[in-house]
Amino acid sequence: MSSPSLRLRLLIFGMRWLVKPKLRRTGTPEKANRDFERAAPFLFSKPKGLKAFQEGPVSRVTAGTPMADRAILFLHGGAFVTGSQRSYRAFAGRLAKRTKAVVFLADYPVLQDAPFPAAPLAALNAWDHLIATGWKPHQIVIAGDSAGGNLVFGLLSTVLARNERPAAVVAFSPWTDLTLSGKTIKTNDNKDPLIPVSRMKEAVDLYLNGADAMDPLASPLFADFKNPPPVLIQVGEDEVLLSDSKRMAETTGGTLDVWPHVPHVWQIFDGRLPEANAAMRKAAAFVQSSFESAKR
Repeated sequence: MSSPSLRLRLLIFGMRWLVKPKLRRTGTPEKANRDFERAAPFLFSKPKGLKAFQEGPVSRVTAGTPMADRAILFLHGGAFVTGSQRSYRAFAGRLAKRTKAVVFLADYPVLQDAPFPAAPLAALNAWDHLIATGWKPHQIVIAGDSAGGNLVFGLLSTVLARNERPAAVVAFSPWTDLTLSGKTIKTNDNKDPLIPVSRMKEAVDLYLNGADAMDPLASPLFADFKNPPPVLIQVGEDEVLLSDSKRMAETTGGTLDVWPHVPHVWQIFDGRLPEANAAMRKAAAFVQSSFESAKR
């Protein structure tokens, strides 16, 4: 879309003048998480036919009848501070509806409950659960947003090293470099309508709890990717994490899909925002073609 929709312009205005200042002032991770959990029902549009039930460490989410042998393992975002299976269930349902796949929504400890490496270990546990219950690697797409995108690529590196190659990877605005060396963290600081750069190092320090930010599980930008599957990364051109997405696409040989005007992880507004609808249609088409290719 060449110009932003009215809904997008209103969303950006609200983020820039209300949400971003609030994120700058939020006192504790616990408060940030409570605020997000309360806001989640108003952010995510619940699709018709949504069904979810717990299956071991994952929530099995469908919207309609999924196609056989197609699963998406989704890792939610939230700066390692917020997000849960409950708050992301509606978005997982929208992804399920778009792709006609079953979505397994993984949970992992937020940093205030357990710091690194608890989150990447939980992501691997979710993958291993799917494999143990009969899913084949080529029947699974790994997807995630923001901090969940970090976990997506850490998991990808781990399973590729075990010769387990998923069908594809989809990442929405992934945070892949916890050393914060990306150029756009500085150049897009004032352009990004949502992420307060002033709080990023604080989140990193709390999450890592003394661990090395260069650890490939902490910053998968520095991981090895042996024979990676197709990768799609969607990101906004004004995001502070644009550099993370660009470099990750280069590292994995993936497709970088840069969108003008949009905020961080705008896809969560699928069903309510034209730009989110368009991005999700594109991501769903990529997922479906990847499943077809993986069959051959």
